[in-house]
Amino acid sequence: MSARPLVLVVSPGDETYRGYCLEQVAAAYDVVLLTGTEPSWEKPYIVDHAVVDLHDDAALLSAGRALAARHELSGVITWEEWHLVSTARLARALGLPVNSVEVMRACRNKATARTLFARHGVPSAASKKARTLLEAGRATTTIGLPAVIKPAASAGSIGVIRIDRPEELRAAFEFASAGASQSREDTGVEEYLDGPEVSVECVTHRGQTTAVAVTRKSLGPAPYFYETGHTVDATDPLLAQVAPVVAAAVKAVGVTDGVQHVEMRLVDGRPRLIEVNARIGGDMIGHLVRLATGIDLPKAAADLACGRAPDLIPTRRQAAGIRMLYPAASGTLTQRQVNQPFAAHNPWLRQVQWMRQVGDLLLLPPEGDLFTARAGFYIVTGRDTAEVNERLDTAAEEITVTTRAER
Repeated sequence: MSARPLVLVVSPGDETYRGYCLEQVAAAYDVVLLTGTEPSWEKPYIVDHAVVDLHDDAALLSAGRALAARHELSGVITWEEWHLVSTARLARALGLPVNSVEVMRACRNKATARTLFARHGVPSAASKKARTLLEAGRATTTIGLPAVIKPAASAGSIGVIRIDRPEELRAAFEFASAGASQSREDTGVEEYLDGPEVSVECVTHRGQTTAVAVTRKSLGPAPYFYETGHTVDATDPLLAQVAPVVAAAVKAVGVTDGVQHVEMRLVDGRPRLIEVNARIGGDMIGHLVRLATGIDLPKAAADLACGRAPDLIPTRRQAAGIRMLYPAASGTLTQRQVNQPFAAHNPWLRQVQWMRQVGDLLLLPPEGDLFTARAGFYIVTGRDTAEVNERLDTAAEEITVTTRAER
């Protein structure tokens, strides 16, 4: 029998985006898994598993209890947005360390989080619920234009759209409502925050929040908010500036332990909160943090789930970046390639990852979303943000994504 503590992971996610999380947790812990499909790539990292409908709370709870009966669990974690609430419920039922279900709901629901931000004096954006087109119209009248219409509890910028004129409201509300239907949530209208978007990757232990890295974001063309890339710099001077407001936001929603991905915009140079996500950021952000700083966010999440203090001492001082590979226009993918001699002679090009095959249909918004639009991504490292951005641009010239329009 292993002497290592054992942690239960609820939903490992897909190998492309979340494989590094499971790998890094398994380097320090034995892992049992609750998953929606029979494990494949996960097998080297786990000691046991159960297959269950992850969206059936009763079934998930029953399967989790069964695994707990077979193993002495030290903690329960998930890095998947859709399972934060059910994972908290399971951990509570097993008597393991966890934030309350109510706290996880507050993080997931943007309207609730906004109310808590206002109550605790955290700078955010004005917002109103909008279950119908009529309510959305009234909300934009109160909040003003431009405004953002978005699902209350989705992720990945799905269904998020900006409107600048009243005549855009109907189509925008339909777009947001379609995104909201994926998570069976309402829509809302928010004040548009005009400024650069960043996220702050945080670790909270016993109510004390440490901001460990700033992620600077690149977005696709308006009116949509899909992300085209991220950079993390271990020496980013913005980190010290935003750390106090991020800690206040995490405290406002009630999180006492865990890893957070806190999104904000800098309006006139000052932070205004968008949301607190009670999980590791997507789009390989946790991996970028490790490349840039050496801090291991998945392991920190597991440590906290087991009631342990995480190691947050940086061991690197460099930068890393990711750029998503989107087609110029929607259509069938006809070509995807990277210049192999270039890749072989530039070790700073750390990874090129294809997600779609030739013949697949790629759909950009408004017909699609980030899941249907991306062909893949690539990751680079460098001494600082300037060098990383230069290398991202250089590598872009050596990677080809071509589509043919559908007739």
